[in-house]
Formats: sequence, C-alpha cells, structure tokens
Amino acid sequence: MKRRSARGLAARIVLAALAPAGLAVVVLAAGVAVVGADAFRALMMAHGESAEAAQAMFDQSVRGVLVAAVVIAAVLAVVLAMALARRLARPLEDVGAAARRIADGDYAARVPREGPEELISLADSFNQMAASLEEQERMRRDFIANAAHELRTPLTNLQGYLEALRDDVIQADRATYDSLWEEADRLVRLARSLDDLAEGEGGERAARPIELDLAGILEASVELVRPALEARGVVVERRWPSPLPARGDPDHLAQVLANLLQNAVRYTPEDGRVVVSGEGRPGSVLVGVANTGEPIPAADLARVFERFYRVEKSRDRTRGGAGIGLAIVKQLVEASGGRVGVESSAAGTRFWFSLPG
Repeated sequence: MKRRSARGLAARIVLAALAPAGLAVVVLAAGVAVVGADAFRALMMAHGESAEAAQAMFDQSVRGVLVAAVVIAAVLAVVLAMALARRLARPLEDVGAAARRIADGDYAARVPREGPEELISLADSFNQMAASLEEQERMRRDFIANAAHELRTPLTNLQGYLEALRDDVIQADRATYDSLWEEADRLVRLARSLDDLAEGEGGERAARPIELDLAGILEASVELVRPALEARGVVVERRWPSPLPARGDPDHLAQVLANLLQNAVRYTPEDGRVVVSGEGRPGSVLVGVANTGEPIPAADLARVFERFYRVEKSRDRTRGGAGIGLAIVKQLVEASGGRVGVESSAAGTRFWFSLPG
C-alpha cells in the first residue's frame, strides 16, 4: 500500500510537470510545421523555386531537425520530471511513514530535514509535534505510575490495619483509629488535589482576574503559616511594598501562596529562614518565596512543576505531599496570564511567579 501510494504521488508529480512542457512543445512544433512551412515556401518561391521543390527542401531539412528536437526535448522533460518527482515525493513518504509509526505508538519517530525549503519546514514542524507527543506520553506514564504509588501506600496501610484488627493482632484503641483516620485523610487530600487539577484543565475553575492589592493577600498567607514556622525557630521575612497593585484571581492567588508556603514549612530546616517578597515591575508584579535548606538538584529543576513529581523520591509523608501542589501553582498562575519559575543553589531555593500589573 505504501509503495503504491508513493508511486501514485510520483506519477502525479511527473504528469503535472510534463503537461505544460508537452503543451509548449506541441504549440511550438505546430507553429514551425504550419507557419514556418508557409514562410519557407514563400521565401523559396520568391527566389525562383517551385512550390513542390520548396516543400521538399523544408521536409528534408527543417522537419527532420524539428522531429529530432521534439524527441530530445520529450526525453529530457521526462527525466527531469522524474527527478523532481523523486525529490518531492521522498520527503513526503518519510513524513507519512513517521506518522504511521507514531500512530502505532512509536513516539521516537522523526523525519530527516531534506528537500526544498517548504518540505524542510514541514519536517521541522512534524519533528516538533513528535517531540511534544513523546514528552506527553512520558508524562502520562509517570502520572499513572505515581498516582498508583500514591494510592497504593495508604490503601496498603489501611488494609494492614484492618486485617490486624480483624485477626485480633492489635487492639482498637485511640492510636489505631488515629492511624486509620490519617491514612483515610491522605486519600481524601489526594482526591481533592486531583479534582483541582481536573477542574482547572476542564475550564470549570476559570480565572476571574480583578484589580487587587496583593500586599493584603501576602500578609494573610504568611500569617497562616507563621506559627508553624516560628515553632521550629524559622525566621520569616516580609519584603513587599504596600500597596502592591496587581491583577489576578484572589482565590487562585491565595491557593498559590498557600501551596508555596506549605513547601517552605516542609523543607526549611530548624532555625532557618523564609523570605516572602513582592515587587512591582513595568507591566507585571513579581512574587517570590525563598527558603534556606538543601538545594534542588539541577536535573530536577525543570520537572518540579509536573504532576506527582517529587524531588524527595522516598515519598516520606514528613517530607512532602503527593507532588501535586506545584502543578496546581503553575496551572493557576498561568490561568491568570502569569508565569512561574524556580531557582536553587547552596544558599537556598526560591520559587517565584509573575502576574500582569
């Protein structure tokens, strides 16, 4: 089927190239054979030759050359058209073959950059699409594996507790019920986080940006986590002017700041420091949440905003949640027309986001 399709495309290209060339040759030959013959015969008769002799001379000289020229032109036209067809058809065949590989699940398929500029541009666009699909497939596999892990851990713990209770291995005391409640609560929080992501992607929680004073939202968000930080000897610094005008959805911004500050609570060591900053810039507002502590490895920086991605691979509950918080941050900020980013070094880690001013 593939070869038949390629031959059909090449044949159509050859016919398309030969049609105007053949028409031009036919018109030229007809002109020479008819108009040229009359002019040649009139010229020879003017010099004393008879009409029959003039026609015979024309047939022997001009028509012979004309026939040879037409044959040579036809052969050259066919050769050139076939070369052009091959040059145009081969890159298109490569694109078709790569598209079939991707349809079969081989997202590593790429096409070579060859042919005219337009076909090279097509190859670049196709390769960019294939790379995007490959990355989406990787994220999908990671999402499924990570979601299964996050569900399996509390469910396994619940199953173990319930089996132990059923078999009278442990007693149903307050500590046991607290452990069961903690695992169930973990599942509830995971389900709510997944709902947040699904609602954001489906447009059910579309941003409703308004003109607001970001200083008040920053102050309220810091006050919510200040007791937890100060209990561990963590110093909290506030660095923003008042007022700090911005444009955004206040509910979304409150959740963004809550998620970033909860990360700071988890990962800032005792006697560390957390700095919350905000500054107005031409056309935008920049907000940062920085904390001291272990740096994020460079290989992880580009992926921290992916769903379920965890820098702490152990997934210890004391060292983080389900790995969805930063994905929600990115989704909510971008829904308001902003951007997010992260910087990390031995001096600490800083998450930032910008909003339209």
